[in-house]
Amino acid sequence: MFKLDLLKKYPILIILCLLIASCSTSNNSESISIDDGWRTLFNGKDMDNWRIKIAKHELDENYANTFRVEDGLLKVRYDGYEDFDRQYGHIFYDESFSHYLYRVQYRFVGEQAPGGEGWALRNSGVMLHGQDPETMTKDQDFPISIEGQLLGGDGEKPRTTSNLCTPGTNVVMDGELFTPHCVSSNSKTFHGEQWVTADFLVLGDSIIHHIVEGDTVLTYYKPQIGGGNVSNHNPEVKKDGQLISTGYISLQSESHPIDFKSVEIFDLSPYKDNSEQLKEVLNLLKNENKGRSN
Repeated sequence: MFKLDLLKKYPILIILCLLIASCSTSNNSESISIDDGWRTLFNGKDMDNWRIKIAKHELDENYANTFRVEDGLLKVRYDGYEDFDRQYGHIFYDESFSHYLYRVQYRFVGEQAPGGEGWALRNSGVMLHGQDPETMTKDQDFPISIEGQLLGGDGEKPRTTSNLCTPGTNVVMDGELFTPHCVSSNSKTFHGEQWVTADFLVLGDSIIHHIVEGDTVLTYYKPQIGGGNVSNHNPEVKKDGQLISTGYISLQSESHPIDFKSVEIFDLSPYKDNSEQLKEVLNLLKNENKGRSN
């Protein structure tokens, strides 16, 4: 297995190509363009194609206008809450994905909702490979999923972002099954209300990379159902040990206000069975990302 220290030394999107042993190869890869590959999931105007599930409420009930679109931003707000009362929420895009590069631009703002738990201060998340929201129970707190945990700094202490949490799931790290609920990335800390770009590179049930401002900060393998840290779920949905190759993406409401400026995805599934084409696409995306940073 590749270690994170090696990932720092070599461009991550080149290393990725060496990790995909299961993909078939092609001797004659056609030239590929990524010009039209990016797809915008949030249009800046409304929440069409998004579904809301908040704990203690039915699917599609946007309790207290938690999720809203204002000023071209997808906002998470709690001005309608008297007490947060563990009403964790998620807004799901209504389509599942398997192989993709997912990108969000986010910032934490304002004050935490009354009744929000201490650990949830400046805390939100991007849920990857999540269960279908149709299969969640009314009182379920989190979807069975892989969470890219988003954290904001408190203005003083180091606090990494794009960490990993595992509600109802496990992953493999350093060749072993990783069962703790959360693990920190090696990102820098982002204090205040600055915008942060977080990418998540997901290749089915094989490998997932967390990337912050162009730097790979966490890598793990074989996402699978297992473990705890999700309450009131339907036990028929939680089939422990089953690898997760596809699922729904959602954004979290966890008691601290957060804005999302852009939500985009590059679907890699057309190239998943051809390692040469996948290598070409990933190299193009790597170069594009360098251009954005310059």
